[in-house]
Amino acid sequence: MKSGNHSKSWLTIGLLLVLFLMLSAQEVKKAVERGEVAEQYRWRTEDIYPGDQEWESDFSKIEPLLAQFDALPGTLGQYPQQLLKCIKLDEEASRLIAKLSFYASRKADEDRRITQYQSFQDRLSGVYSKLGQKEAFIEPEIMKIPEERLWEFVNNTPELKIYHHYFENLLRSKSHVLSEPEEKLLAMASEVTRTPGYVFGMFDNADLKFPEITDETGGKVELTKGRYQLFMRSGDRELRQRAWEAYYQTYENWKNTLAANLNSEVKKNIFYSRARKYNNSLEAALDGDNLPIAVYDNLVTTVNNNLEPLHRYISFRKKMLGIDKVHLYDLYAPLLADVKWEVPYTEAAVTVEKALEPLGKEYVQTVKKAIEQRWIDVYENAGKVSGAYSSYFYGLAHPYILLNYQDQARDMYTLAHELGHSLHSYHTNKTQPFIYGGYSYFLAEVASTFNEALLTDYLLKREKEKEKRLYLLNQNLENILTTVYTQVMYAEFEQEIHRKAEAGEPLNAEVMNSIFGELQKKYYGADFELDPMSASRWNRIPHFYRNFYVFKYATGLSASTALSQKVIARDKKARDAYLQFISSGRSDYDLNLLKKAGVDMTSPEPVAATLKLFDQLLKEMEALM
Repeated sequence: MKSGNHSKSWLTIGLLLVLFLMLSAQEVKKAVERGEVAEQYRWRTEDIYPGDQEWESDFSKIEPLLAQFDALPGTLGQYPQQLLKCIKLDEEASRLIAKLSFYASRKADEDRRITQYQSFQDRLSGVYSKLGQKEAFIEPEIMKIPEERLWEFVNNTPELKIYHHYFENLLRSKSHVLSEPEEKLLAMASEVTRTPGYVFGMFDNADLKFPEITDETGGKVELTKGRYQLFMRSGDRELRQRAWEAYYQTYENWKNTLAANLNSEVKKNIFYSRARKYNNSLEAALDGDNLPIAVYDNLVTTVNNNLEPLHRYISFRKKMLGIDKVHLYDLYAPLLADVKWEVPYTEAAVTVEKALEPLGKEYVQTVKKAIEQRWIDVYENAGKVSGAYSSYFYGLAHPYILLNYQDQARDMYTLAHELGHSLHSYHTNKTQPFIYGGYSYFLAEVASTFNEALLTDYLLKREKEKEKRLYLLNQNLENILTTVYTQVMYAEFEQEIHRKAEAGEPLNAEVMNSIFGELQKKYYGADFELDPMSASRWNRIPHFYRNFYVFKYATGLSASTALSQKVIARDKKARDAYLQFISSGRSDYDLNLLKKAGVDMTSPEPVAATLKLFDQLLKEMEALM
């Protein structure tokens, strides 16, 4: 009896253990906590500040530094050393506050659930406003200096000569700089007018929660932005649709709030454009980079004149996927179900290094440093900000790269992309003074997409397997689709909602859906099916809070396509010109810097050539099939 009972008890335990394991397998797969990510894959914020105590120490220096501005108004035109003193003080204050902000932002992005670094950012928000108020007199006062006297200061004072382009650019915009009291008032308003973008960022990265969905194994998984991107590239259409519906429905639940918030952003842009006496918001946004509206209009017109290749691509997708209509969740589905190209991060790093060799030994050595010395935050963790970016401020030892790497070939491209941004920043910092130590948003996407072009060329020259070659061709097509076609579609939307608001027409979710829905129909053609929630795609785009930014992706890729093709052909002069370009910062106007590098963006030709490349790649894919 005892022996029998003992056997039954072990049988019962065994069954319970099996049941426990089965239930465990059905548990929701949670995003890992940051402490679970190996240190070598987490960026070193200690290179900015060793810790929060040092941050606080620097923060305490701000008020005394800002107080030094009080003795300067009314003195800048007296003699050149006084002008130089003011400029140097402004640089010192700006650099200190930028460093404080950079640390707070990087730490906050590691885990948005930690409120400490959000409070750091809140404290700095007020500081930026104070700095703006303190320095509000500088540019109006410089503009009051008779031009002949100003250039006499510059020509006779060696320390002022480096500011020649700065003064030239300042005088160019003289009619849009207001009086000192008006500039101070605008500076005071900045803390409030930043609110729409800040609110969207907090909502999108900290508060927004996505539901659980059933993954391809039948288990429950918490939907995150990183997993959503992964699911959109799944060969399982039902999984894609489930993920898409869950993702978009989450935003759809907040459509009226998000529409009101975006409307506030648009009205902010209109307020500043009118305050500074521009004809419209677009003109105001472009003027900072000295870009004519024709650059924007040429881009939109050229893309609209070349939609036929995109329509063919959508039809090609429909055929390859064997579906009646292409839905939004089919746009990035794998065209070849058997091609699963997993690329671990360590392998991607080596491949990217080799692909960038045409840019020379020094460039590649810097890429190695970025990977080995923890410039990069590699993997997703709970609370970490989504997406990918490169960030930098002048005087720091190195830039920082945020990834959410998912071990896919596409993530290797993201690594190459963000390294392009970082190397642009790194070379500029080594070469330029503080005043020219950054680069404009108009130029920002040139170096990043340049690297992607070199990676594609490297892989295509070595890959013999038909399926992977098709993958690479499609990757290049998708790159042009997302960076040119899609971003110009966004640019049209952004321009239209500003036009409506400037004309006094209402902007709400229904109006925005109507505009965005019609644009998608036009761009994707007859074989695309517009689902109701696809029309509200605008409500999840963070770049709409960056004031006519998205078009710069398209111009950047078009410029980099032209430049990279010369470097790929081993044109040493083209390589040297490109390396000079990424070392030039803001030392000249953007269009001039690109012309020196070898491409004229005032012409529609670079954009047309990029869309012609899209057509050629599609024909090559069709031939292989």
